[in-house]
Amino acid sequence: MSVATEYRLPNGQRLKNRIAKAAMTEGLAGSDGLPNAGHETLYRRWAEGGCGLLLTGNVVIDRLHRERPGNVVVNGPLSAEAKAAWARWAAASTANGTQAWVQISHAGRQTQKNVNPHPKAPSAVALALPGGQFGMPDPLTDAEIADIIAGFAQAAVVARDAGFTGVQIHAAHGYLLSQFLSPLANRRNDDWGGRLEDRARLLTEIVTAVRAAVGKDFTVAVKLNSADFQKGGFDFEDCQIVAGWLTDLGVDCLELSGGTYEQPAMMDMDGLTPREEPKQQSTRAREAYFVQLATALLVAKTPPLMVTGGFRSLAAMDDAIANGISLIGVGRPLCAQPACVADLLAGAMEELPRFEANLAIGPGWLRPLLGPASPIKLLRTLNGFAAQAWYYQQLRRLAAGGPATAQGTWQAFLAEQRENKARI
Repeated sequence: MSVATEYRLPNGQRLKNRIAKAAMTEGLAGSDGLPNAGHETLYRRWAEGGCGLLLTGNVVIDRLHRERPGNVVVNGPLSAEAKAAWARWAAASTANGTQAWVQISHAGRQTQKNVNPHPKAPSAVALALPGGQFGMPDPLTDAEIADIIAGFAQAAVVARDAGFTGVQIHAAHGYLLSQFLSPLANRRNDDWGGRLEDRARLLTEIVTAVRAAVGKDFTVAVKLNSADFQKGGFDFEDCQIVAGWLTDLGVDCLELSGGTYEQPAMMDMDGLTPREEPKQQSTRAREAYFVQLATALLVAKTPPLMVTGGFRSLAAMDDAIANGISLIGVGRPLCAQPACVADLLAGAMEELPRFEANLAIGPGWLRPLLGPASPIKLLRTLNGFAAQAWYYQQLRRLAAGGPATAQGTWQAFLAEQRENKARI
């Protein structure tokens, strides 16, 4: 068994291989929040690049809660023009026999101030991050929570009607559903907070509403943190319990990840592995940040698992498949080389490209601005957002039909700030 083999989901959907393009925010939409020619070009290149599955970046159900300017938004009924734009995006994404799922999201308190200075969240608990990019959130009311549940279901119907083959509900990385799951962000004492069953209620009700809206044959997946990697936050024992509930609800695939903006294990912002996963001597073991936790989860009740994070070599991917993982997610290599998966599977390369090692902003340039005793948390945050900006810039190049660029990290960061301002 290898990643090159076909995979069949519980609902019968077949993937031509077990490598998925992981969800990566594109930031390509204009102020109308619609997919456009850039999305079509980018996703067609990926669909023709060898992956069995493409997951879109955040499609947000509320334009006031985008995780960044440039998100695709589904916020109310679509016009005929909007439906046509979605259909073109779906057609590009499903070219070459590729399956394509829309990731549905709501940023909650991780909405940047330039989008919404007072976003909605489970509780009035601000992000503990330097820089002032995020405002103090307002707690959601019951009526607003009901609207969010309906919004996820509506977005799933839009995706199905456009021609996508599934959706993924984003409940990881500190976005709204992840916030509800975390005791650190969710301090409610009503039906939506407190014990795990109530903190998970928004996720389980959304899954139920989405399934009812799209039917049993359309894929419904969930992205869930294995842990937040924060003391007192959502932990692996919580993950095991929630995974069992999602199995009972008929979720077709569970992508396991970890971390939040405050503890960004999913982005490996400073080159460190997640705190709760011990470092291994084997390079192959280091490639896959969350594999050990995923294999531990397989002992309990869980939907089929997809694991994303650090995979580069075919050998490491095949090892994960041999250990019971169903799908392997790949992200950053595809930002600059959209056909690298096809090259890997064809034997034209031994491992996917590694760009991350050259993207850290060292402390040297920070000292003149912040002094020699700069807080390490600020450095890590800047490193992470600047490295992300480099990948965003590569996606813009690919979406325009061009090759990747050798642009420097700091230059990419400044360019991305300009792009975001233009798309608010």
